[in-house]
Amino acid sequence: MHDNFWFETQGIPAVAIASSEFDQAAISQRKALGMTDARYLLVPHPIQDATDAEMRAKAQDVLEHIVNALTVN
Repeated sequence: MHDNFWFETQGIPAVAIASSEFDQAAISQRKALGMTDARYLLVPHPIQDATDAEMRAKAQDVLEHIVNALTVN
């Protein structure tokens, strides 16, 4: 979320991507940074032990959502 904050304050649209395990942390960070409407997406947990193929699948599953979050108001 800190990266999102930096990019957004520079006028660069951003979307944070995190594991579903960190949903509450993302919400708390958005609130702490004063950016409650900062965009973020969650991918299924776990990430650490995922194979390259599993990570590609997770990325493919959220790609359209990332593009929409960055381009649709």
